[in-house]
Amino acid sequence: MPAPQPEPWLRGPLPGLDPLLQPVFHSFQQVREDLAHHTHGLTAEQVWAPHGPLSSIGFQLRHIAGSVDRLTSYLVGDQLSAEQIAALKQEGDNTGAALEELLAEVDAALAASEARLRTLDTADLYAPRHIGRKQLPSTVLGLLVHLAEHTQRHLGQVITTAKLVR
Repeated sequence: MPAPQPEPWLRGPLPGLDPLLQPVFHSFQQVREDLAHHTHGLTAEQVWAPHGPLSSIGFQLRHIAGSVDRLTSYLVGDQLSAEQIAALKQEGDNTGAALEELLAEVDAALAASEARLRTLDTADLYAPRHIGRKQLPSTVLGLLVHLAEHTQRHLGQVITTAKLVR
């Protein structure tokens, strides 16, 4: 059996990417790898089963994909589209989607976010950003940090719930 790889943040710089953006990319890679590992073999029933007060894994995966999309929109200076708002309202709907489909949704959202983040000018890290209808204040840097930590928070919920539903 080969030795396990170090976590993404310990694998060195990502070529062609500003060092100030790398922590988010490392976080996203960690999410991909941990989701694949901790959800492997789960049935659709396990994916969509709530466990006590915990949301289903299906919800958490949809929320990771949707929140990454929404936070990235705010980060690049956009407001949410009608489609994003509609998707937000349906995150908890049990569609019975297979685990592979949900993981593909997460991966697509992470990849789309990475593509948008690559266009950022890191000279704008302190530029103001306004969130939601209330236009709550943040910055590009604040959103970068929240994008990584919020995604990790929900990854942790998936891991915990996966352990419980097994």
